[in-house]
Amino acid sequence: MNMENIARIVRGLAADAVEKANSGHPGLPLGCAEIGSQLFFSELQHNPTNPSWPNRDRFVLSAGHGSMLLYSLLHLTGYDVTLEDLKEFRQLNSKTPGHPEYGHTPGVETTTGPLGQGIGNAVGMAIAERMMAERFNTDTHTIVDHFTYALSGDGCMMEGVSSEAASLAGHLQLSKLILFYDSNEITIEGRTDLAFSESVAKRFEAYNWHVQKIDGHSFEEVAKAVAAAKADERPSLIVADTTIGKGAPNKQDTAGVHGSPLGAEELKAFKETIGLPQEAFFIADDVKEAGQSVKTRGQELEAQWERIFEEWAEENPKLAEQWRIYWSLELPANLEEILPEYAVGSSSATRNSGGEILNALANVIPNLVGGSADLAPSTKTHLKGYSNITKDDFSGRNFNFGVREHGMGAVVNGMALYGGLRPFGSTFLVFSDYMRPAIRLSALMKLPVIHVFTHDSIFVGEDGPTHQPVEHAEALRVIPNLNVYRPADAQETAQCWLSALRYGDGPSAILLTRQDLPVFSKPEGWSVERGAYVVADTDEPQLILAASGSEVSLAVETADRLTEQGIAVRVVSVPCRELFVKQEKAYRQSVFSPDTPIFVLDVGVSFGWYSLAPGERMSMLTLDDFGVCGPGAEVASYLGFNVDNAVAKAKELLA
Repeated sequence: MNMENIARIVRGLAADAVEKANSGHPGLPLGCAEIGSQLFFSELQHNPTNPSWPNRDRFVLSAGHGSMLLYSLLHLTGYDVTLEDLKEFRQLNSKTPGHPEYGHTPGVETTTGPLGQGIGNAVGMAIAERMMAERFNTDTHTIVDHFTYALSGDGCMMEGVSSEAASLAGHLQLSKLILFYDSNEITIEGRTDLAFSESVAKRFEAYNWHVQKIDGHSFEEVAKAVAAAKADERPSLIVADTTIGKGAPNKQDTAGVHGSPLGAEELKAFKETIGLPQEAFFIADDVKEAGQSVKTRGQELEAQWERIFEEWAEENPKLAEQWRIYWSLELPANLEEILPEYAVGSSSATRNSGGEILNALANVIPNLVGGSADLAPSTKTHLKGYSNITKDDFSGRNFNFGVREHGMGAVVNGMALYGGLRPFGSTFLVFSDYMRPAIRLSALMKLPVIHVFTHDSIFVGEDGPTHQPVEHAEALRVIPNLNVYRPADAQETAQCWLSALRYGDGPSAILLTRQDLPVFSKPEGWSVERGAYVVADTDEPQLILAASGSEVSLAVETADRLTEQGIAVRVVSVPCRELFVKQEKAYRQSVFSPDTPIFVLDVGVSFGWYSLAPGERMSMLTLDDFGVCGPGAEVASYLGFNVDNAVAKAKELLA
């Protein structure tokens, strides 16, 4: 196998595709052609004809702007990425978008682009591999045994998420994680020393990683580094010194080759320099043959694994059934029956009832795993009776992510991408800002991740405005594909958990209170599945009170007071706006009657509530400002969230 020629073809395909699109990033593909070729043609355990083979090695291109490196390698090794797909790089609805997109292109393991997120995803995948191996391998059969590779660049190393994730990986000693660092010392603005002068190698050594430095253009050094990485008990960083845009005689080693086509003259000179014909998208016959060999070898590897798997399944039928449940993400049929019951009139913080519900669910959903950013005693997300994941034991179900919200978001995404697991993470709602890039990506990829956010309002109280979320619920609600649940009491919390688990088109966020909330009476057949429902009604309501979360209790009290004054009121709870707006018009209008004024109570910003009944007569008691420090109930009353003020504001609307 002529690796030099393979790398030459990879460079040519990448340069041609970027040139044809007149858009893209040729620098990384040209600079990392040797690394990519060595991995895909010689190192990776993968079957291009079955990109979802469970025991494949994972490859994550964290530096997603270099996507043409990945697309070229996928095409050459036999994935369902055709030459025509390469020619359609960055074009509308092509298989080869500007940055890799999960679920869109065969062989792409995760959506990358925001730098550093891919490193976090890779850490999550490596964690998942250890967890699945612990659960399913036996003394006589090994069915989970593979590596996770990632390729990152200088930008990935500058972003903070990579530090958080790498620190956790070193702590957990993820020995099957191999991270290549394309150290070409060039970013968009120029040389990296404009803003970046640290030793990445020393930083990762401090994280307790195995660190090597190599010439990234030497196949021999790449191969030796991979072998050494596999032999070490720590996660491995391979610092590869490379030349960005290698082979482009006038542009290599400059910022100009990072994100712009070479141009006709430079492309011609580039092909002359590296010894390629001028023919666009040229692929030599020996490279085609080498790619076919990779495909054949991959099919043989999977066939060998299938034989082992069948023997294992025959000897371990209960484990085999668990394997099926894990990988299908199948839920038990009787979930409603195992949930705790909460009597009307009882009272508890939804974070407390949420923890009880989570534990009840975990007892019957074996692949429900997760943890918190050092806040489990506050978020109540510790799974009782199950151990914590440690570097020596991955059989547990609880994670200590440390104070690393950004990294936690990327890691749980990686665990979900790996498959088989239902991961959740938790922190205070106000810190969802740290996680927003990862949440957005999980929504883009439609991953079944659940985010538990507690301390959901100004009722946090004494911690003051830095810890009192005001705009955060609304900020989450504007992310497409993300269901945001804000239950009003323990009963709603249980249904929100079920809805989140059953939601198949993306992640969910469950927002829970620190303060106690009373369980209120509900009509027969009530459900959060339609997003909003009528809590209390009258034949001809003069006013509709609408709220979510803790404010539903305030709405009920306000309705009682208004009823005493002869005003007919309907109370509506809106636990999930995203579900409600998807309902048929008749149902929406049965909840929010077009001719009835609507008064909204929300201890957050007003933005977004108008989407429930656009154009209708509406007024609000909301908080378009920050909170203040003090006991929670006093803070709420001081800011106007009390029955007296709510009644007065509602009557103003009627007047």
